Amino acid sequence: MQSRIATACLIVLLLATGLAAAENPFAGTWKLNPAKSKFTGDTMKFERAPSGEIHWAGAGLAYTFKMDGKEYPGPFGDLVAWKQVDDHTWETTYKLKGTLISTDTSKLSSDGKTMTIISRGTKPNGESFENTTVYERTAGESSLFGTWKSKEVKIDSPGVLKFVPSGEDGMILELVDIKATCDAKFDGKDYPCTGPTVPAGLTMALKRTGPDSFQWTDKQNGKALFTGTFTALPDGRTLTDVARPVAVDEPFTAVYERQ
Repeated sequence: MQSRIATACLIVLLLATGLAAAENPFAGTWKLNPAKSKFTGDTMKFERAPSGEIHWAGAGLAYTFKMDGKEYPGPFGDLVAWKQVDDHTWETTYKLKGTLISTDTSKLSSDGKTMTIISRGTKPNGESFENTTVYERTAGESSLFGTWKSKEVKIDSPGVLKFVPSGEDGMILELVDIKATCDAKFDGKDYPCTGPTVPAGLTMALKRTGPDSFQWTDKQNGKALFTGTFTALPDGRTLTDVARPVAVDEPFTAVYERQ
């Protein structure tokens, strides 16, 4: 599920600023630098429901499933299917709008204290990815069940953002590798984002916080999910996004470099 969170954390970057083009420090193309970013510290929890199903929760999101390989509704309008490979290994697939987003392999260590999730898939632009997240158990004693906190994240295919001024008070943002776009104004209103793997009902609201920064709030069907602040650094070549889920205080920092 971390990969979905990770995907959710990338989707929340679909936003814009309302500075004039000549003054706009965000205009241009930016590529994520995973080595300078920090995506660790998120938590997830697996519990057995009274019905015998399994309940997953993380970042203020949740869904319930059975370990039977069948598809169940996920938190983003996606479909999630889990199956157990052996006593220490599980495979999970995530689909959205009929498209396979990723296939995750979760591997429990022999002592049950850590779990490594390898997420593989193909982006809408045809680029393949293989991301790895290592979780450390903080509660629970057996199998998946318990609470887990990420301690290491490796991203092998960094995302690319492109900001293009739109009118006097807007910006079109393209998340190049997943072919997602959002045309928004810097007026605090919600604007829809579109793309082949963008969840239905995803919107963004923007608020100016300074000449070189702005705050954003990501929503799905009117419910706020993530919020953060983009800041263009004085060197003109670095962009940071310090963000967190609205429901929990689990901040992450994405660092982008101008291309």
